[in-house]
Amino acid sequence: MRHDPDSHADVDRAVVGIGNDYPPSFELAMHTHARGQLLHAASGVMAVSTAEGAWVCPPERGVWIPAGTAHAVRMIGKVSTRSVMIAPAAGRLLPDQCRVLAVSPLLTALLEEAALVPVEYDEAGRDGLVMRLIVAEFERAPVVPLSVPFPRRPALAARCHAFLERPDAKSGIEEWADALSLNRRAFTRLFRRETGMSFGQWRQQACLAVALPMLAAGHSVTEIAFDLGYDSPASFSTMFRRVLGVPPSHHR
Repeated sequence: MRHDPDSHADVDRAVVGIGNDYPPSFELAMHTHARGQLLHAASGVMAVSTAEGAWVCPPERGVWIPAGTAHAVRMIGKVSTRSVMIAPAAGRLLPDQCRVLAVSPLLTALLEEAALVPVEYDEAGRDGLVMRLIVAEFERAPVVPLSVPFPRRPALAARCHAFLERPDAKSGIEEWADALSLNRRAFTRLFRRETGMSFGQWRQQACLAVALPMLAAGHSVTEIAFDLGYDSPASFSTMFRRVLGVPPSHHR
């Protein structure tokens, strides 16, 4: 099983599998790869961040990181990762932005297998079929709404970062608009232009980004709901299930 994503960057194979095991709270500082990376947590939860946003990945999810994208990774608890490094020539539909993807049981099994495949595998044989099937499954994997894009305008970005440090589900548009000396309409237009989503959608995504690592660390649903400013655990659970399709307890 290989560990360094860039140790085989020049290998004449379009797809290379990687496997790693990390201790709790391990952090990978900001770095880049020559190839795109489909990073999957076989166990545990990862938080991936770039200058443009943050992405949270529980085990049923993977995050796509395009080639050359500077990113940092924080492990929530003990994490085992399985990933593939994909050269641009390997797929026609490789996204040019980070995104969280649903990882099917088939893709999970393929990523496990890819980490064990020899570096210079037979492209015409069984190992080559495994790698090509990974790319095919990756290209059709659904995108999951678990992103927290950061705006480029400094004052607004600073407020978004502060919200992630102390999230509050009740924080409203008027409060943010006043802090930036904007009227409500100007603020909502600015926020959507800078992040690609409404303020309400972004606030919800930010709360989920904070909640998932807390669930993985063993915090109770009640504790998390009140920490995030929800009126009750039930209201938090309803939002969680509506967005992710499972109750919060699924990720504890």
